[in-house]
Amino acid sequence: MPLATLIGRWAMQPFSKALPPLGDTERAALEAGTVGFEGRLFSGNPDFDVLSGMGPNRLDARELAFLDREVRELCRMLDDHAIDEARDLPPEVWRYLREKRFFGMIIPEEFGGLGFGHHAHATVVARIATVNTATAVTVMVPNSLGPAELLLRYGTDAQKAHYLPRLADGRELPCFGLTSPYAGSDAASIPDRGVLVEREFDGRMTRGFLVDFDKRYITLAPVATVVGLAFHAVDESRPEGQRDLGITCALIPVPHEGMDIGRRHRPMDSAFMNGPIHGRQVFVPMDWIIGGEKQVGQGWRMLMECLAAGRAISLPALGSAMQQTALYVSNGYGQIREQFGMPVGKFHAVAGLVAQMSAELYASDAARRFTAAALDKGERPSVASAILKVQLTEAGRRAVNHAMDILGGKGIIYGPSNLLGVSYRQAPIAITVEGANILTRALIVFGQGAVRCHPHVLDEMAAVQAKDETALGRALIAHGKHVAANLWHSVFGAPVLGEPPKELEHEARLLARMSAKYALTADLAMGMLGGKLKRMELLSARLGDVLAHLYLASSCIWRYGVDAAPELLPFARAAIRVQLDEAGKILRDLYANLPAPGRRLVGALVLRRTSHLAPLRDVQLLELSELLRSNPRIVERLAPDLSEPAAGGLRDLMHAMELGARLGGTTAELNKVLRRTNSLEEAARSAPDPALALAYLKAADKVIQVDDFEGPPRGADGRADLNPRETAARTAPAPSAQPPSAHRPERTTPPRVPAM
Repeated sequence: MPLATLIGRWAMQPFSKALPPLGDTERAALEAGTVGFEGRLFSGNPDFDVLSGMGPNRLDARELAFLDREVRELCRMLDDHAIDEARDLPPEVWRYLREKRFFGMIIPEEFGGLGFGHHAHATVVARIATVNTATAVTVMVPNSLGPAELLLRYGTDAQKAHYLPRLADGRELPCFGLTSPYAGSDAASIPDRGVLVEREFDGRMTRGFLVDFDKRYITLAPVATVVGLAFHAVDESRPEGQRDLGITCALIPVPHEGMDIGRRHRPMDSAFMNGPIHGRQVFVPMDWIIGGEKQVGQGWRMLMECLAAGRAISLPALGSAMQQTALYVSNGYGQIREQFGMPVGKFHAVAGLVAQMSAELYASDAARRFTAAALDKGERPSVASAILKVQLTEAGRRAVNHAMDILGGKGIIYGPSNLLGVSYRQAPIAITVEGANILTRALIVFGQGAVRCHPHVLDEMAAVQAKDETALGRALIAHGKHVAANLWHSVFGAPVLGEPPKELEHEARLLARMSAKYALTADLAMGMLGGKLKRMELLSARLGDVLAHLYLASSCIWRYGVDAAPELLPFARAAIRVQLDEAGKILRDLYANLPAPGRRLVGALVLRRTSHLAPLRDVQLLELSELLRSNPRIVERLAPDLSEPAAGGLRDLMHAMELGARLGGTTAELNKVLRRTNSLEEAARSAPDPALALAYLKAADKVIQVDDFEGPPRGADGRADLNPRETAARTAPAPSAQPPSAHRPERTTPPRVPAM
C-alpha cells in the first residue's frame, strides 16, 4: 500500500473531527475571488520578482482628464460645513453628479457609463473624500456593491439594456438592501423571506415571489429610485427540507406596492442619505430577479464574488483620504501655529506624531495602490480586499485622532473654520460597514486566508470531504515538507526570492524571514487547535493582523520600485520597519496566549533573531518630520489626492501654506516681529515684500481663529437668561388647548433628488 494511502487512512478520522464543517454560505465565501501575493506571504515564500511584476498603476487619457476637470470642478463646489449643516448635498451638486456620470464610473461606455478602471475609480472617490465625505459616499455607493455591478456580472441582456444606461446617467439612483435588524455582520442569516407564487401582474399571470422584508442602514435608500434586495427564496410546493432555494437578489422599482421607503437614518449625523426599507407582501416578478430564474438561490455567491473586489476600493479610498487630509492639516498647522516662540510642529511630541502618520500613510496607500493594480489585471483578491478594508479604515481613524490632538482647541470648535471635526465624527462609519472590522480581522482575513492562501489546507479539506485517503495522504506529506522548510527558514534565515530594489534589500530579507515565521506559526496554531481556532477570535484576529502587516510591508517594497521617487526612501524604510515591528509584537503576544503546553519554548525558537525589530527611534521620527516641514514636494507625493474645496478651514489652510511657501524662510522673523508689536501691518512692513507678508499674516490669522455663534439672550439687567422658554411662556398669550397627538413625532425626510 502506498505511503500516502497509509498516512491518509490513519489521518482521516481525526482530521474529519478537527476540520470545521463547511456550510453552503461559508463555501461560497471561501471560493469567491482569487489569491494574490498574500498567498505567498501565508506560505512563507514571498517572491519579489512576482511583486514587481505587478507593475505601476495606470490611468488612461480619459481617466486623467476626468480627474483634472470634472473631479476638480466638483471639489470646488463642495463646502464641507455647509453640506454638514444642510444634511444634504446642494441641488447643483446632485445635478453635476448626474450630468458628468459620476454614478456610472464602473458601467462600460457601451451602456453610457464612463468605463473606468479600479485605480481610477478609487482615485475619484479618494479625491472627493479629502474635501467632503458625504459626497464621496454618494458617489461610491452606485459604483460599489449594488445593482450596477450585479447587473454587469449576472444580469440578463434585457435587464442590462434597461437599467445600465439609466444608472449611468443618473435617471435611476440605486441602493442595495442586505442588512436586517437581526442580521448584521451575519448577513447570510437574513430573515427576509420570499415565497414562490403565481399571480396576476400587468394583466397576465406571472410567476414571482411574495416578499416580506425589513432592511436598515441602506445608503441612498431615502432618494433611491430602484432597490436591490437580498432575500431568502422559498418554494412551499416542494417537500419539507427542500423548500429553501437560497438567498436571491432582485431589483424593485420605486414606488412599488407594499414597499415603504423614504425615511432616514442619520449615521453620526452625516449628510449622506441612509435609511430603512420595509416591505409587506411585495410581489417580485421572476423577471426582476437579477439574472432571471436561473439565478434564484445564487445571491450569496453573487454578493461574495462582488465583495471580493469591492472591499478593496471604496472604503479604503475613504480611509486613505482621511490619512492624507490629516497629514496635510497636521503638518501645515504645525508650521503656522506658534507657541512658546516656535512652530508647534517643531515640538518633538508633535513632530513624532506627524512622522508616524507619514510612515503609516506610505504603507497603507502603497497597499491600496498595489491591490488596485492587481484588480486592474483581472484579479479579485478576497483576502487582500478584507485586509485593505480593515487596515485603511483603522489607519484613517488613527490619523484623524492624532491630528485632533495636534490641533488642540482649534480641532474641537465646530464651525466653517473647523479642519477635521466632520471627519472625526464620521470615522467610525467606515470601520463598521461592509463587515465590522472586529469581525473581519478574525473571520475573513485569517478565517478565509487560512484556507484560501495556505498551499495545502484546501486540498486536505477537499480530500476529507471526498473521503479520499490517498489524496489526503499526499496533501499531508506536502504539508509536512512545507512546515519543515518554514521551520528551517525561521531558525536559520530565509532566502530572498527575486530581486527587490537595491535600496530595500535589507528590509526584503527581514520580510522574507518574518513571512516564514508567520507561516510556521499559522500551521502550529491550526495544528494545535484545529477547528477550535475558528471560535478563538482573539488568536485568529492576531494571525490575521500579522498577515495584514506583512502585506502592507510588501506593498511598500513594490511602491518604492514603481514610484521612482528616491526622496521617499526614508519614508519607505520607516513604513516597512513599522509594519514588521507590529507583526513581530503581535506574534509575541500570540505565543504568550496560545493555550498549549510549551508555547514559550516554541515561541522563543520561532521568534529567534527578531529582537532587533523595534519601533522607529526618536531621531528617525524627527528626521522624517523635518523632511515634511522643509520639502512641500514630499507632502504632495504622500497626499496626492488632496483637493481644494469651495470654502472652509481646509481651503484657508491651503491659502496660508501657499503664501508661506512664496515668502520662504522669512515667516519665522515675521512672527517674531508680530509677537513684539502685536500688529499685522507693522510686522508686514518689516519684510522685503510687505504686501505678500501682510497677505500671509492675515491668512495665518484666519487659520488660527475659530468660529463663535450667538449665545443665550440677555435680560434687561445684562445677565444671560438661562430659562428663555419660561420667560417666553410668561410673556406670550396662552395657546389654545390641543388634543395630544396619537402619532409618532414627524421626522424630517429628505426631498427627492432634483431632476436634471
